[in-house]
Amino acid sequence: MAFEAKTISCCDCGSSFIFTIEDQEFFQTKGFSNVPKRCPACRSARKTERTGVSNYTSSYNTRQMFPATCSDCGKATQVPFEPRNGKPVYCSDCYRKVSANR
Repeated sequence: MAFEAKTISCCDCGSSFIFTIEDQEFFQTKGFSNVPKRCPACRSARKTERTGVSNYTSSYNTRQMFPATCSDCGKATQVPFEPRNGKPVYCSDCYRKVSANR
């Protein structure tokens, strides 16, 4: 099926937005049959309003990180937990090596 970019008016803010060929292909793979009624900004705002979360990555990026020294290579790193004395802490590269050997 051949797609063409379509200009659509947002039902919330009234601005025009383009329903791109890539978006149409994505909608088809997801089985969506209706064209979007809202522009990307209003769609995102509505999703945030419904779920209370703007998106997963933004909350993930605000996670508290703690400084640590890698137990294997000695490189300074940051980890998402508070290191305890006596427990090894690894940088991401060394962790991959250690976890692959388990």
